[in-house]
Amino acid sequence: MRTIPLLLLLCVCPVRSESPTSTAPHPFSVHDMLAMERISDPQVSPDGNWIVFVVRETDLEADLGRTDLWLVRTDGTDLRRLTSHPEADLNPRWAPDSKSIFFVSSRSQPSQVWRIRIDGGEAVQVTDEPLDVANLVVSPDGKHIAFTMEVFPDCNSAACTKDRLDEIKQRKASGRIYDRIFVRHWDTWKDGGDPLGRSRRSHLFVMPAAGGDAIDVMPGMDADTPSKPFGGPDEITFIPNGKGIIFAARNVGSEEAWSTDFDLYLVRLGRNGSEPPTCLTDDNRAWDTHPVFSPDGRTLAYLAMARPGYESDRFRVILRPWPAPASRKQGPEAKQRVLTENWDRSPSSFCWSPDSKTIYATAANIGQKSLFAIDVKTAKVRTLVQYGSVSSPGVAGNKIVYGLNSLHSPVELYSVKPDGHDVRKITNINADKIASVRMGEYEQFSFKGWNDEIVYCYVVKPVDFDPAKKCPVAFLIHGGPQGSFGNNFHYRWNPQAYAGAGYAAVMVDFHGSVGYGQAFCDSIRGDWGGKPLEDLKKGLAAALKRYPWMDGERVAALGASFGGYMINWIAGNWTDRFQCLVNHDGNIDERMAYFDTEELWFPEWDHLGTPWDNPAGYEKHNPVNFVKNWRTPMLVIHGALDFRVADTQGLGTFNALQRLRIPSRLLYFPDENHWIQKPHNSILWHETVLAWLDQWLK
Repeated sequence: MRTIPLLLLLCVCPVRSESPTSTAPHPFSVHDMLAMERISDPQVSPDGNWIVFVVRETDLEADLGRTDLWLVRTDGTDLRRLTSHPEADLNPRWAPDSKSIFFVSSRSQPSQVWRIRIDGGEAVQVTDEPLDVANLVVSPDGKHIAFTMEVFPDCNSAACTKDRLDEIKQRKASGRIYDRIFVRHWDTWKDGGDPLGRSRRSHLFVMPAAGGDAIDVMPGMDADTPSKPFGGPDEITFIPNGKGIIFAARNVGSEEAWSTDFDLYLVRLGRNGSEPPTCLTDDNRAWDTHPVFSPDGRTLAYLAMARPGYESDRFRVILRPWPAPASRKQGPEAKQRVLTENWDRSPSSFCWSPDSKTIYATAANIGQKSLFAIDVKTAKVRTLVQYGSVSSPGVAGNKIVYGLNSLHSPVELYSVKPDGHDVRKITNINADKIASVRMGEYEQFSFKGWNDEIVYCYVVKPVDFDPAKKCPVAFLIHGGPQGSFGNNFHYRWNPQAYAGAGYAAVMVDFHGSVGYGQAFCDSIRGDWGGKPLEDLKKGLAAALKRYPWMDGERVAALGASFGGYMINWIAGNWTDRFQCLVNHDGNIDERMAYFDTEELWFPEWDHLGTPWDNPAGYEKHNPVNFVKNWRTPMLVIHGALDFRVADTQGLGTFNALQRLRIPSRLLYFPDENHWIQKPHNSILWHETVLAWLDQWLK
């Protein structure tokens, strides 16, 4: 076995005092997790001197998170809060002169675009639309801004949509009419109140930054930009001269629920409005997104997958000469170049170097999310920052600015030189909170999993670790299944919450996980209960052998989403290993889950077709077929607003447990989706889970 040492957090703090006024560090808990200030969306000013970013604080009294804009120089000086309004301020974007910042705020109802100078003064409202605006982008010359609004595609203005919504509210009948799916998506029902069955779409609008009419550049287009539910402004960009805009959208008509065909569209802007959108990537039936222009304006880079219907295919960086040819007859696709065809990683975000010769990209990488430099001419890849989880890279003069989090720290901002040296910490916003807690040491090791292939595993030791004492084990199983439990600070499944409660956390990145090459990720297709289960078995055995202080007689398995499915699969196929189980949002019946869910491309890819064309693909590893073998106590958790894994799956799991008279408990959230996001619900979740583990393991 190979051990990969990381920057370990050494737990040498004194034992917590019983006094409520003690300032001694205490074991990490859910309360400490919620208290962390969450940094996101850092944006470097055009002159390279400043970074504006969003900080989210948890307001327990209001039971929500509030967001403000903060500002810091790129050398780490002059850190200050820029906005302090009780409503949400987010999505900051710089004006070209680096003296002011556009942002979206809910201080106006509905949310609008505002602008604030960085040298002081009050924010000024820029837009006055009748609907919420989101996904703000500013043109390179600062003359235009773009944003999205939810509108009925056949309406010619936001006002038209507002009038129709007001009319719908006045109706006495509550029935909703739909002519096609999606009927609901992630945690939201489509409108369905329109008598013709029409639903709103997120359309892109462009307007002069100085004020004027907002023009829908997607008129009549029955599609959304950015992608839902997790897309953002990085799917939209102005062209270098500011006279056009590019956006990503899936315009596939009634095939939306089983298609991953997102394309890039170009709209040219003129004095009298805009031209109709032109598809730039029509030849690719898979996912195209994240357009970014080189600083010299000569190249459009974007991310593209190659296999239609597969949301976890490898993204490749595509380079396309710019300006785009005036006609598709000139064959623009023939001139573009796949830069990273031979790099077996899937970049998720990237930016250009000032000289347009290098692309800096982040990608999952053996349990990390690393920062890489890709040479545009040779396609050679260098690792700049290997350990931890890197996000939101941007260039500030002769250095790259990025966010970094790890298993012992939430996101803080850092900088690094293009050669990978001179790493410097820019912010330290959570320093006092980190100093006030004791966390567990962690390390990553590898073992031989399915077919003797190398598989990786993280272990987090319990707080106040004593090698002479045996400790219980929390065996955490990640979701996806194309996901990872890596070196990052998680706000729902943070292993430090278990370490703080006296447990060792063990996390195996089984076959199907991301960051280990595309073949490793692809290998789970058609084999949900095969390779992953073997990896989990061998990984737990390897951990128990490697760490004799772990108590193999006191082990619980916990998982969500695919991890929840795996808990149900384990209950019927690994029946003698665990003292208790925790299943969050997991399927019990894969066949019925197809008919319950919304994004049909996912089960169709992973189970090799539809249930009627390939029933064996859904029955091969279906937990419901092994319920008769269940015997292990299980805690079941589900959210009513989870439309990805419908709550009937969790209720069905609990029904079976109760009918079999297996000790079980159900925690049901009527106001949560696939995730638990409200602070007080998160506290209840952690308290319930840890109490369940304590009951059976302590």
